[in-house]
Amino acid sequence: MEQNTTTRLSQKAQLWQTFAQQARALFSFEQTWQMYQTLYQNEPIGIAWQPSKTTVQQSNLASLMHSVGATSYAELYQWSIHHKADFWQQVLQRLNIQFQTSYEKVLDESAGNEQVEWLPGAQLNITESCFQASPEKTALIVADESGQQQSFTYQQLELLANQVGVGVRKMGLAPGDAVALYMPLCAEAVAAYLGIVKAGMAAVLIADSFSAQELKSRLAIAHTKAVITIDAYAYNGKPLQVYNRVKEASAPTAIVVTQQADTQLRAEDTSWTDFLGEAEDVTHIGTPEDTISILFSSGTTKEPKAIPWTHLTPIKCAMDGHFHHDIHPDDVVTWTTGMGWMMGPWLIYATLMNKATLAIFTGSAASPQFGQFVEDTGISVLGTIPSLVKVWRTHKVMEDYRWQVRVFSSTGEPSNAEDYLYLMWLNQFKAPIIEYCGGTEIGGGYLTGTVVQPAVPATFTTPALGLELRFKDAQTNVLKPVQDGEVIIVPPSIGLSQRLLNRDHHEEYYESMPVLEDGRSLRKHGDNYRILAEVEGTAFYRSQGRADDVMNLGGIKVSAVEIEKVLNQHDAVLETAAVAVSPPEGGPEQLVVFYVPQQEVAADILKSELQKMLSRQLNPLFRIQAIVEQTSLPRTASNKLMRRTLRQQYTA
Repeated sequence: MEQNTTTRLSQKAQLWQTFAQQARALFSFEQTWQMYQTLYQNEPIGIAWQPSKTTVQQSNLASLMHSVGATSYAELYQWSIHHKADFWQQVLQRLNIQFQTSYEKVLDESAGNEQVEWLPGAQLNITESCFQASPEKTALIVADESGQQQSFTYQQLELLANQVGVGVRKMGLAPGDAVALYMPLCAEAVAAYLGIVKAGMAAVLIADSFSAQELKSRLAIAHTKAVITIDAYAYNGKPLQVYNRVKEASAPTAIVVTQQADTQLRAEDTSWTDFLGEAEDVTHIGTPEDTISILFSSGTTKEPKAIPWTHLTPIKCAMDGHFHHDIHPDDVVTWTTGMGWMMGPWLIYATLMNKATLAIFTGSAASPQFGQFVEDTGISVLGTIPSLVKVWRTHKVMEDYRWQVRVFSSTGEPSNAEDYLYLMWLNQFKAPIIEYCGGTEIGGGYLTGTVVQPAVPATFTTPALGLELRFKDAQTNVLKPVQDGEVIIVPPSIGLSQRLLNRDHHEEYYESMPVLEDGRSLRKHGDNYRILAEVEGTAFYRSQGRADDVMNLGGIKVSAVEIEKVLNQHDAVLETAAVAVSPPEGGPEQLVVFYVPQQEVAADILKSELQKMLSRQLNPLFRIQAIVEQTSLPRTASNKLMRRTLRQQYTA
């Protein structure tokens, strides 16, 4: 970028910073947004937050830069990707990862960069790295819509996790067995997750919003031996029934957290209180590649991908939390997520391995009670999704609270600049929003931000440390470190999956991919980005949605095929094509369904009926924005649906 443009942006950023200090007290958000647009009119970006000298000096990144002799963040990032073993050695030391037997070396790439060996020779259980804070320090704060609040020290949480581990072993389960969690993020879920991993078993995470049919298929894929669930919990003031779906799915033996006095358990099931064993240490020591979790992510086929997390994956979670979210031991961290999504376990590891306090709210984060929870518990790091921020803004539900958030983060779906300036305005512009894009198969993020760089709403400022990227131009297939296009990952990195339970890993991520000139393999991921500007070595990226047929709806990744499989069952429909459409102003993707009719039905009635089918059979959080009638659907010569053509047709 030209020097005069850089200087002009810097001057405007200083003006904005002066204005922003008074904006919440003196101006409505509408006035603030108008001022922002006016100030940055005709500029490629609008800087809404800049780190103070104190923020930079006290950041975890500054400490790392000092340790390795880097004079700038850009220099640090380049060091992290060109000296990966040294970088991850720094991470292991800073997080004080606990090993029963130390590793022979950090990284073995002798078999190539697609299948590498991290920490060969090591023996560990990653949960031992979760309980290094003072035993009396608060580890967990939980609250719900009733206003009830409970807290656990690190010692109490570890004791409860051990009780879970003893409980599953008393059931006859052994290391390597799979135990599912089908419940919201709550105290029991956190303890159950840690206890299962402590005992050497695999925690199978399934979102409690999924239907009984979807639950059943995931239990089968993971060969699940038992399920830990809840009978019901309050969401938006109403009881949300969960255990009924467990019974409908004919799930294996269930351990049920009971909230309702009249809950009738199956003969083979038991209550949570009866299940818990003695509080004895059950820590099972394994290898770095042992499976600790099984999570699900949609691909482009009908069956969800089953992605194993290993003892290595939490190191990636904690690293991203430490450096990119700047989590310190005195932070209180929350995220508006569920136990069934990767941000659930990510949150547990990123918080506890950084010796901070985890705060979780069981219920609707769109409720006033959540706003009060953020204020009362002193949340300093708050992660959320764009769809929820849009609800906060539309209903002004959070404007009565005075939050003291130090760092926001956003993940799950593309965000909207206006909505995210509103989020910053809510918090008096005291915090940046760290955009955080990654995936279950990455164990965290690949494109994100930091507290040592300026923040522009709805933009990313850096690849994650230790993770090298290229961007593929759609027209020429030229691969560059910085350009518009589809993101491509250059392995290896701790956190990157190396196997799948029900797919060929190479076929899913590497087949038909080009290689670099030095012979290194490249890994596809499927997200598109556009560069808004480059300022003093920082590139500002904005998400342009998916490059494939996977979509993010309300922060949940789902394939077009999964949706079409449900909708094609309607008697009035011959076939459907589901596409995700990004609004022109940016923000969460919207579901548009193209259909070929075989019976005449009014469009509004058909849309309502298709929505009911989607809610019942797949997920009630998936909302159809519009349906579009077609005489036929476009296909390639090999009969593949041309969804990109339909998307372009709709947005034209």
